[in-house]
Amino acid sequence: MSFLTNEKLVIVGAAGMIGSNMVQTALTMRLTSNICLYDVFSPEGVAEEMRQCGFGDACITATTDVKEAFTDAKYIISSGGAPRKEGMTREDLLAGNCKIAEELGKNIKQYCPDVKHVVIIFNPADLTGLVTLLYSGLKPSQVTTLAALDSTRLQSALAKKFGVMQSKVTGCATYGGHGEQMAVFGSAVKIDGKPLTDIIGSDCFPEAEWEQMKRDVTQGGAAIIKLRGRSSFQSPAYLSVEMIRSVMGGEPFAYPAGTFVKNEKYQSIMMAMDTTLDAQGCTYRMPQGTPEELAKLDQSYEHLCKMRDELVTLGIVPPVSEWNAINPNL
Repeated sequence: MSFLTNEKLVIVGAAGMIGSNMVQTALTMRLTSNICLYDVFSPEGVAEEMRQCGFGDACITATTDVKEAFTDAKYIISSGGAPRKEGMTREDLLAGNCKIAEELGKNIKQYCPDVKHVVIIFNPADLTGLVTLLYSGLKPSQVTTLAALDSTRLQSALAKKFGVMQSKVTGCATYGGHGEQMAVFGSAVKIDGKPLTDIIGSDCFPEAEWEQMKRDVTQGGAAIIKLRGRSSFQSPAYLSVEMIRSVMGGEPFAYPAGTFVKNEKYQSIMMAMDTTLDAQGCTYRMPQGTPEELAKLDQSYEHLCKMRDELVTLGIVPPVSEWNAINPNL
């Protein structure tokens, strides 16, 4: 069985739980024969385990040297930030992880400016992705963030509720910020072909239960921490590798991605939209929904703008009016 590509994929944060799962998933999917594990902590142990899995026709390298890792890289997935702990929100990680994102962007610009696509998953992903894009000099279509985990959490919650396979729950989407301020869209959802809007308010699914489910979806990450004693690692690893597979020429990605948005309504922000992620990179459309859903999306945007402006206050990024001087693509 051949690989999807022979171009270099770099996993940043490869020594961690998310990163090591990404490595194994990428090799199992046979995305590329050329995979490099990078971390400030030695990822050699992960590399040895992967070699011992018997992926005999893949070149697996490991390094703590950023120049060695990024040189000739064509695809990058980064989980290289501080993890979220119990009691923390994604926003609590803002300053420290956005400084890491700034360094990541500058390293991309210096060592692999011809990289094809970068996926950012370390929290708060909307902001770390935005900072990475700014300092990398890349085009908006080349940098995406993991937002799909919220949509799959909605899908899985509905599948459990109605006792069906997840594939029977279609149209699930969450837009805006990846976190507690996300906008959960249910108006396009179908359960085994039946519109969810026809089920909400019935005896089997009262309005109050649907409202609680939406709240639970927005708290999905915190629920995993309580269940497992640590933040999610398998689901973000899998979905982020699915994202990079789509831009490598695999199947288009099925869920929303976080992308840079600059239009008449939303200005200079990274947020989950109705996206297409494929070999051409990421393109987006404005989500369609009910007035209530779109109002929630507006609220999510406002929350993201406040966090973006906090980055300006902290000196991590300059005012938006000066971004074009750093990255002409913005």
